[in-house]
Amino acid sequence: MKVLSKFSKRDLWQIPNILCYIRFMLIPVFVVLYIKAEYPKEYLRAAAVVLISGITDFLDGFIARKFDMITELGKLIDPVADKLTQASLIFVLVVKIKWMFLLLILFVVLQLFLLIAGLVMLKKNARLNGAKWFGKVSTTVFYAVMLVLVSYPALDDKIANILMLVCGAFLLLSLIMYIREYILLYRKTKANESRTVKTVN
Repeated sequence: MKVLSKFSKRDLWQIPNILCYIRFMLIPVFVVLYIKAEYPKEYLRAAAVVLISGITDFLDGFIARKFDMITELGKLIDPVADKLTQASLIFVLVVKIKWMFLLLILFVVLQLFLLIAGLVMLKKNARLNGAKWFGKVSTTVFYAVMLVLVSYPALDDKIANILMLVCGAFLLLSLIMYIREYILLYRKTKANESRTVKTVN
């Protein structure tokens, strides 16, 4: 209830949040276009939808920061839209690309860790301040690789495997760095709790 009380009706119609709604709506559009695609131009249309989604992702963050439109609702739905878009990309590609399931496993492990670690720290009234640079780089590489794989389904297997390897390396780097960040945050929180106890005593 406390979380809901932070939202206002005005937040619903902020431009960054509207752009985020558009990203949600583009997910089924992309999935349907890709699954039904048979010819090169049809795959390019699916890729175009992903590109538009990426542009709206950039714009909602830019507008929110530039014009001071950052809201609690935006903080909640923006990462959800990101993860659902990324998940839709991997899931549709798993069907057509042999080793994509390995990337899917790594992606799921990363997201599960972020979810569990985030919930653990939330109980301690602590959280990471925004997306880290390595997370942003990993996301950029992810979208670049996915765009190529979606656009060119007949891409040579060796090239596709190299692209997935690069993408996997950045996802793994992001996982390792986030583990480090959460360990540091946890230690900092424990240290603050110890100081508080000593002060009270």
